Amino acid sequence: MKTYKAVPRKAMLTSALLAVLAGPAWAQDPAARETSTTAPNGVDPTTLDAVQVTGIRGSLTSSMNLKRDSQGVVDGIVAEDIGKFPDTNLAESLQRISGVSIDRTSSGEGSKVTVRGIGPDYNLVLLNGRQMPASNLGNGGAGLNGSRSFDFANIASESISAVEVYKTTRADNPTGGIGATINIKTLRPLEAAPVVSLGLKAVHDTSNDNVPRTLQGSNITGELSGIFSQTYADGRFGVALSASHQERDSGFNQATVAEGWATLRGSDTTDWRALPQPGTGYADRITNRPGPDDIYGRPQNSAYNVNAVQRQRTNGQATFQWKPLDNVTTTLDYTYVENKVQQQRSELSVWFNYGPGDSTWTNGPVAAPIVYSEDVVNGDVAMGGMKLATKNNMEAVGFNVEWEVNDALDMTFDYNRASAESQPDGPYGSAGVLGVAAYVRGKTTVDYSGDLPIINIALPPGGIQASDALVTGSVFQNSYNKSEVEQLQAKGVFRFADYSALDFGVGHTKVDNRSAAAIMQRDSWGGVGTPADYDDSIWYADDMAKYFKAFSGHNDPRLTGQFLVFDFDRLRDRAAQVANGVEPACPTCYVAPTEYSEDIRTTETSKSAYLQYRTTFDWNMPLHIAAGVRYEETEVESQALVRVPTSISWNSLNEFNISYADEGAFVGGKGKYDYILPNLDLKLDLSESLALRGSYSRSLGRPGWTQIESGQRLDNIVRTQGGTGSRGNPALEPLLSDNFDLSLEWYYGEASYASVGFFRKNIKNFISNTIAREDAGSLHTPVGGAYWNEALASGCVATDTVCIRNYIFTNHAGDPGVTSTGVNSAGQQTGSIVGQPGDPIAGFDVTLPANQRSDHLQGWEVAVQHLFGQSGFGVAANYTKVKSGLTFDNLSLGDQYPMIGLSDSANAVLFYDKNAWQVRAAYNWRDKFLNGIGGQGPNPNYTEAYGQLDLNISYAVSEQLTLSLEAINLTDETMRTYSRHTNMLRYATQTGPRYMFGVRYKF
Repeated sequence: MKTYKAVPRKAMLTSALLAVLAGPAWAQDPAARETSTTAPNGVDPTTLDAVQVTGIRGSLTSSMNLKRDSQGVVDGIVAEDIGKFPDTNLAESLQRISGVSIDRTSSGEGSKVTVRGIGPDYNLVLLNGRQMPASNLGNGGAGLNGSRSFDFANIASESISAVEVYKTTRADNPTGGIGATINIKTLRPLEAAPVVSLGLKAVHDTSNDNVPRTLQGSNITGELSGIFSQTYADGRFGVALSASHQERDSGFNQATVAEGWATLRGSDTTDWRALPQPGTGYADRITNRPGPDDIYGRPQNSAYNVNAVQRQRTNGQATFQWKPLDNVTTTLDYTYVENKVQQQRSELSVWFNYGPGDSTWTNGPVAAPIVYSEDVVNGDVAMGGMKLATKNNMEAVGFNVEWEVNDALDMTFDYNRASAESQPDGPYGSAGVLGVAAYVRGKTTVDYSGDLPIINIALPPGGIQASDALVTGSVFQNSYNKSEVEQLQAKGVFRFADYSALDFGVGHTKVDNRSAAAIMQRDSWGGVGTPADYDDSIWYADDMAKYFKAFSGHNDPRLTGQFLVFDFDRLRDRAAQVANGVEPACPTCYVAPTEYSEDIRTTETSKSAYLQYRTTFDWNMPLHIAAGVRYEETEVESQALVRVPTSISWNSLNEFNISYADEGAFVGGKGKYDYILPNLDLKLDLSESLALRGSYSRSLGRPGWTQIESGQRLDNIVRTQGGTGSRGNPALEPLLSDNFDLSLEWYYGEASYASVGFFRKNIKNFISNTIAREDAGSLHTPVGGAYWNEALASGCVATDTVCIRNYIFTNHAGDPGVTSTGVNSAGQQTGSIVGQPGDPIAGFDVTLPANQRSDHLQGWEVAVQHLFGQSGFGVAANYTKVKSGLTFDNLSLGDQYPMIGLSDSANAVLFYDKNAWQVRAAYNWRDKFLNGIGGQGPNPNYTEAYGQLDLNISYAVSEQLTLSLEAINLTDETMRTYSRHTNMLRYATQTGPRYMFGVRYKF
């Protein structure tokens, strides 16, 4: 194995610099050290000539050596120099590895990784060989966190020395990754060259310029980083300190159908959302109506939104190493991560009630609207706003002892305690949302045929005015997630006289995960007060069209982009003072609750033991063999606080809301499983430069946290056809994968190689969601009840909710369950209608996880890395092709069992590294993939194929001083997500290029 060579440096450290750099820091885990077997020729690979890793060429050489010398299929990236990882974001670097693709946040930054088609939840992330906790609050800072995926955006790259991606399972690696185990390695002072380095970057994110002026952050933000590493007492004591702080102000804008698509079959006549059959209703206004066997979708809403994001990320690492004896090395390290995010949003949206209108459709078998409209009279032009503020913290303390007992036996003892916590960081909880509307909307039409939907709204002369606007519904929420890991590992390697070796070890890991949420939702969608209650100076007019210039169609004359931006704080304060019809003002409605109404607490305890034998048969072609087995036993215990529903209220045209008891109740459950996980790795050296590998292993992937929770949750909003909800199952089995790998690798020159590999994963116990129709006790719904049926008997039709509500308020105001609050500006009577005893019991489509299916995933990886002699030029490229039966069937409306994240991927890096110059252009491409399921039932959400070009240029002014220029998303690419058809948009996102100018000085 390649190691770092200590390079003599001048003594250079002042007390002032120590004060700047002294801060908590990460360190490399000795347990992650390779325990390679001495080869038959008597040469120990761990004592081969060391190389100093500097520059792009050095980084690629070390990465190639990692791949060539490792047991099994391992790829990685090694830092170009201490404090200089190839990319600012670790996920951005990982996507350069064959088979690795990334998920991006809405702001365009790499966040989570998919490996060989296996999504983020089933890839295990280690820090120096230790399992790391993962926490987040989900999209919009809301809801309960069920994900195990690690967010790489939380970690700065300056202190990272290498990242290893284990694509085949080894007995000595912790379990949990069926796609890959990813080990992040940090600086060790006793194994690195002494260094003192400071770095400074100025960041200009062009997306910050593309949001309303009142939301914009700074045009230029900064990054500061520093590293100090030094040894003392003749190399027996070492200290490494590193710290970084980054501020980034950015923006992103989206066109959305956030509430999803009502998906039906053309022959459906029973669902109220269905198009009328030929010869009925307004069927003559439908062009190319979907056929009876076609699947089609109608949008619930369409919207544009603009978003400003501010982020402050602080990382610190401290590592202390001491060698009290020549054969004993102790390491104590501490890691600290803080990532704060604030987001502000303004939105323009229109909501559909599946009523009469004109529409034109694509041909089946999946039919989507080309142009879709609905007739509206004095409807609401919705213009919501949001403020989000969250804080993610991670702390980890580890202690490690490496003991070379004698020439034959090495022992390693490692203890790790780490926690990750995500919580609100603002006055409105984790997120606050204000609904705003002007009731001036006429016929509304959306053209879905292009990348950007074109919304056209019939408005009165003068358009939307501040004098028309008022607050409607609101949501303020508090979400919380904390994950704690306590891990103890004891490992050893015993070397026999014939140069073979036995690896052995035991481990104990305990993970406590808590996810909680509380919500204050005011369902006053008919309006709070009147427009006269709000000062017109709170609002100002803007135009959405100018914020989507990266999409064709933004300048379409049909696009109605006028909307009102408002002062969120001022409007919230005013709404808290305004009475809602007969209701008094409600100041507490605009504050996030401090007591959680949902609280899931899960403890997962695992015990493990492993043995692995490694040897080499010295034939004409040496054969290296590693055969091992790991035993894993896991116990799960879950306690969940759930809300107790009491009634259903019909508060607006197409929304019914659940009311809950003041106090919830805890329910519990347990689960247990154990598995034996074998592995076999073979490597045949066909020649000094040509190697053939074959591997078999069994691995497991643990269920998500919400999948193993106990208790049932119901979604707040219920429709006329019923509601939705979910519950977990603590007794779920993990995914079990039998993995097969075969690869051929040709190392034909310095830092030059080509490889081709085939892999197959046979996955059992696949966890997928099923939907069961259930009730929730005695929740009565007004739909189909006495008042409803009386309205139908009077002449109203079931799809005309305006007629039904007006009838009930006119004839039964003051009767049990009927509270009238007046008439809004659209002439619609407002108030609430509560389901009464004798009314039908509401049905809910409850999503349940279950181990249901076995299937396979297979693919090919091709990679090449080539240096063009001493010219300084080089190229690295790879392509991964993945195929599986775990896909979504767009023609089915039933249960689905897809693998999230499955896609082909490719990337190419062209570089120049010679003398003082380093230039790298990297293009990464990922094919269409399924990123999740949801939105009006079991519908797929596909992310379109996406490619991005990044550029990095650096110039060494001297041995100490380096200047750099980086460009991210240089060609201003956009991202797009859709449902069963490309016209069924979910999200079209525009970000923008990001530029960074850096200065780095080594003392």
